[in-house]
Amino acid sequence: MKVRGTTFKYGDNVDTDVIIPARYLNTPDAHELAQHCMEDLDAAFAVRVTRGDILVAGRNFGCGSSREHAPLAIKACGVACVIAATFARIFYRNALNIGLPILECPDAAAAISAGDTVAVDFDTGVITDETTGRTFQGEPFPPFMQELIAAGGLAAYRRARK
Repeated sequence: MKVRGTTFKYGDNVDTDVIIPARYLNTPDAHELAQHCMEDLDAAFAVRVTRGDILVAGRNFGCGSSREHAPLAIKACGVACVIAATFARIFYRNALNIGLPILECPDAAAAISAGDTVAVDFDTGVITDETTGRTFQGEPFPPFMQELIAAGGLAAYRRARK
């Protein structure tokens, strides 16, 4: 599985309250959540992001509360992958549970700039910044994890395996 897109870049400690502000948590509608994704950090994000884009961030991305709304809002915006130096563990689990691909790669997170075109190969873990020509090695997804992501998350994966 491979993705390719334009990057949006943010810093360290982007918390779930910034990813999807608490005032929007009263809706279970993923598309409505997407309209407010990153709103308090980057008011134009939800308007500028296009299907297949890639979000890049520093350390501890997704820290804060354990709300599943945060990765859901990112995925519903059309973001194909999140690359960060590190992820908060609960965000990491929630992202995979809903089928949002995420990769930890500190070198890539530091070197990639906003607006770069980046390709990610989940089979090999290779991240290529096509704008600069640099490549980075992330941890590849094992086949079962790729199946889980392709299915749209853990619940869909389990339903398909029955």
